[in-house]
Amino acid sequence: MALGVWIRAGVIALAGLAATACASYPDAPRYSTRPMPGVGAGAPPVAPPYGAPTTANTPVPPVYEAPPPTAAPVERIDGGALPPPVSGSSTSGGAINTPPAYNPPPPTYVPPPVATAPTTVSAGAAYEIQPGDTISGVGRRFQTPVQILIDLNGLGPRGAITVGQSIILPDSAVDTGPDPYATGPTPRGVLVPENGIAPPPPPPPSGNPATPPPPRQPASSGQTGTAAPGSVSLQWPVRGDIVRRFGPVGLGERNNGINIGAPAGTAVVAAADGVVGYVGDDLPGQGLTVLITHRGGWRTVYGHLGSATVDDNQTVRAGQQIGTVGLTAGDGRPSMHFETRRMQGDEPVAIDPVTVLPR
Repeated sequence: MALGVWIRAGVIALAGLAATACASYPDAPRYSTRPMPGVGAGAPPVAPPYGAPTTANTPVPPVYEAPPPTAAPVERIDGGALPPPVSGSSTSGGAINTPPAYNPPPPTYVPPPVATAPTTVSAGAAYEIQPGDTISGVGRRFQTPVQILIDLNGLGPRGAITVGQSIILPDSAVDTGPDPYATGPTPRGVLVPENGIAPPPPPPPSGNPATPPPPRQPASSGQTGTAAPGSVSLQWPVRGDIVRRFGPVGLGERNNGINIGAPAGTAVVAAADGVVGYVGDDLPGQGLTVLITHRGGWRTVYGHLGSATVDDNQTVRAGQQIGTVGLTAGDGRPSMHFETRRMQGDEPVAIDPVTVLPR
């Protein structure tokens, strides 16, 4: 009986010791359970703290390693839109200059242009084409655009005309006098600035038929040719040096005559008997010019004169003075320009004066 009591007392004592040991055991180990640098086989010895005694058998304390950081808490944040700005105020208390909203203006309707009817040109008198006349010469003489003449007469895009053809002029035409390429008489009813309404042209002499136009001959290349022997006898308009010859002069230009150098003011004479068809300085690049028509369809032109001593429609004789040598030819010295032309059909063809003047 006594032995059983002692056994029971021993079991209770052992149970109490076990409970005490469990109550004092830590929740986590007091040292690191992971490998630490400097600790273990092959690691270099760690120096002891400053001031600590060092001996060969002094153990090296383990290096403390901080526990891994805990993650930051993640929480949901409820937000919303910013409140609208208050007009006329700001955080600094000043006024806010808010630009006005751009409102583009509505497109403006532009009506399409109204087509206007072409100007109507009333027909007037009729002019008869003479040998050597051109449509541009007729327009220049009667102060009428060439296109109006073409439209009134249905001449086509080339404006072709023939000798003896009647060209209708507009009622606004004004006769400025004979032109080198419009030498016919003034038509009845056309205004002449000096004399008002022009009188009708005189009728041809009774019993004499009208002179037929010269037969059409083919023009040679370059609108040049040679005079027919004995057709007309010409003489030099002035004696001097030939400073510019007939033919091409470069850069696509052409000299349709010759330039004769002589002292300024030297008398220039008619090369043959004839009638003055033009006196003036309206021809581009010709200066003061006199044109004389001769028999046989010949014409002579005297350009860059210093003065003219004859008038339109004046009859002149061969060797009669018609002007003087001028300074406008651009030859570097006083000179005059001289051309000889002969009608071939309705075209005045330029001929080298040297081939028809006496040698």
